[in-house]
Amino acid sequence: MSEELNQLNELSTTQTDHEYGGSEIQVLEGLEAVRKRPGMYIGSTSESGLHHLVYEIVDNSIDEALAGHCTDITVTINPGNTITVTDNGRGIPVDVQPQTGRPALEVVFTVLHAGGKFGGGGYKVSGGLHGVGASVVNAMSEWLEVQVHKNGEIYEMKFSRGKITQEMKVVGKTDHTGTTVTFKPDPEMFDTLEYNYDTLHTRMREEAFLNAGLRIQTVDLRPGQEQEDDMCYEGGIREYITFINQNKAVVHPDIIYMAGAREDSMAEIAMQYNDGYQEVMASFANNVHTAEGGMHEEGFRRALTNVLNAYGKKIKLLKDDEKVSGEDCREGLSVVISVKLTEAQFEGQTKTKLGNSEMRTLVNNIVSEKLEIFLEENPAVGKAILEKALMASRAREAARKARESVRRKSVLESGQMPDKLQDCNERDPALCELYIVEGDSAAGSAIQGRDSRFQAILSMWGKMLNVEKARADKIYGNDKLYPLVLGLGAGIGEEFNIDKLRYHKIIIMADADVDGAHIRTLLLTFFFRYMRPLIERGYVYSAVPPLYKLTRGKTQRVAYSDPERDAISAEMRGDNPNVKVDINRFKGLGEMDPHELWETTMDPEKRTLRRITLDDAVAADQIFTVLMGEEVEPRKDWIVKNAQYVANLDF
Repeated sequence: MSEELNQLNELSTTQTDHEYGGSEIQVLEGLEAVRKRPGMYIGSTSESGLHHLVYEIVDNSIDEALAGHCTDITVTINPGNTITVTDNGRGIPVDVQPQTGRPALEVVFTVLHAGGKFGGGGYKVSGGLHGVGASVVNAMSEWLEVQVHKNGEIYEMKFSRGKITQEMKVVGKTDHTGTTVTFKPDPEMFDTLEYNYDTLHTRMREEAFLNAGLRIQTVDLRPGQEQEDDMCYEGGIREYITFINQNKAVVHPDIIYMAGAREDSMAEIAMQYNDGYQEVMASFANNVHTAEGGMHEEGFRRALTNVLNAYGKKIKLLKDDEKVSGEDCREGLSVVISVKLTEAQFEGQTKTKLGNSEMRTLVNNIVSEKLEIFLEENPAVGKAILEKALMASRAREAARKARESVRRKSVLESGQMPDKLQDCNERDPALCELYIVEGDSAAGSAIQGRDSRFQAILSMWGKMLNVEKARADKIYGNDKLYPLVLGLGAGIGEEFNIDKLRYHKIIIMADADVDGAHIRTLLLTFFFRYMRPLIERGYVYSAVPPLYKLTRGKTQRVAYSDPERDAISAEMRGDNPNVKVDINRFKGLGEMDPHELWETTMDPEKRTLRRITLDDAVAADQIFTVLMGEEVEPRKDWIVKNAQYVANLDF
């Protein structure tokens, strides 16, 4: 492990050498509101909230690792979708907690805001929800059992929906330390109880990258779904960058790594350029993903731009009056920023934006000093980075001219909407829907079948531009994209302003075949790269048209999948299995009559929409790179691996 990482670990463990006991557990308030208002504590009671329970328990183990007392964590999905999290940390304290006179183990699982993260004695830095984790998970579990290996003995306690069902007692002897928590999410609280292994594995892999040398295992023991992964990255965030860039052609082989500390704060940065056009910035504070950025990102951006401009002038690649912008400097950059501090201040719409101004200064200073040294010692890399930034600058200038041309055209048109757009009457964006439909035939049916009060139709024709392989200057003014950009009314790229958006439901309606899937993918790539707030706000949907029409006499039904087709067919036959049921496969939206399209795909009372979400920006970036990028081999491998899951597509 590098000298810098050793320094970071030393800072994490300075004050944790003393005994970790019940006096470290500070009580702030009770637990009453959790079951009444679960969304306040875990975000939602949907699938994301279900998985959040696991993250909260794991965060406690991660805090032990940050303090230098835990090297192994295992997360297991058991049959029946119960979860077990095991670590080899010091074990939750079991002695009496002074404020309550009760065992500290009991307090941690029954009192909100109780934990070693308060008062400064238990942990120097910590993530999670600041101490609410264990008690909230307990409150939202049908049952929870915890075993603590400590002091040579195994202590056990059991709960149900936050209430004690078995007082703490010694159940055996042990020769190691650690904590094991097993729980079953409460069916009274959650919309779904089915855990997704890939979701948990992705989050745990991220934690392993952020904590160099920490071993995290994920295991699925459910029948027919058995699998496991063992992750340990001695290179930490360096290996995270390698993972991010695995399907991209890199500009320089060596990853640039910088780290430093000041008082109780520390930061590490890893970065590498690829030959693409997109920036991937993943930032974290105390292992919490800061999706909305914050001060640490600001410090990095400022330092990167200043250092590259100063270096460019020094090696005469930039003239005296010439400079590259921050956007130019970050084209094709993959960077991970991880900071740790004692009192993290999170703000923003989802509390994932770091507000500590001292972290801007710390990161700025580290990058300013260490990136300059790296460029001096690696002139070939420095020149390659500067040349890429200069190329981006020239393309940006071409894009600016294209934007101005688009603006002038918009002004000349006096605000008229594109010819291909049939607008709705409503003007409140929150009530408006825009259906993006491929082909004039399908668009004609949609226009006739829609409710024109709030539903607008935009007809697209042919395959649109693959923006993954194009620079911004090729995108502005593109004849396929221009009507869409103009119709949405919110701009594009750096100038995108979601407050100007004209529709808060943007629905991609394409055929259920290969061409339709390709059109959806092209549109989603465009939205992700140039209008990402649309996806982040949950404004983008995919329509789900039916696949089959079943007819028996004058009775007609539609089915959206093969199993549903078979079930409806059996239901229509009833007690007479020999009766004829005609089954017709819809070949495309253009085949459907206006009333059929309305009843099956557009009527808000009956339709099915799939909301496009963005839970993991790094994973999304990777899949768009694989599916839409220049490299053929990764795409081929992905298709071979996932072909088994494809259904209902006409090849």
